[in-house]
Amino acid sequence: MNSDTLDEAPGATAVPSVSTPPIRFDTKIAVLLRDDLATWQRLNVTSFLVSGLGPTVPEVIGEPYEDADGVGYLPMFRQPVLVFEATKEVLKAAHTRALSRALPRALFTSDLFGTGNDRDNRTAVRSVATGELDLVGLAVYGPRNGVDKVVKGARMHP
Repeated sequence: MNSDTLDEAPGATAVPSVSTPPIRFDTKIAVLLRDDLATWQRLNVTSFLVSGLGPTVPEVIGEPYEDADGVGYLPMFRQPVLVFEATKEVLKAAHTRALSRALPRALFTSDLFGTGNDRDNRTAVRSVATGELDLVGLAVYGPRNGVDKVVKGARMHP
């Protein structure tokens, strides 16, 4: 294999190798999911949770994408999103830590599975006191060490 390409399989287009140092971020995006959710719920909750970060914390969004034919695509996060799972108790403790650290956060409660739009979602959350929220998901953004402390006790999603 030539050291100038990553892939020389028959019929494959050679992709030039670029030797650049890895990008390290001093911030972290983490999603915590309650460990008793069905697969479709985990996917749904994750997508809703991260949708709140871009408009609120615009620095998490990278540049738009473009393929070799010049077709444009929407920008995405500039850094990885780490997904964790946790018990109800660990999720509640993480929420408390995120609040105490004043980190940007999004939440998803069990009530939101019964609504069908943003207005009703906001009404459902507004009707429950902070300490009584039945959390099923939480997204947090902030300095790496702060987010690490928030997700303490959770494990990486399988």
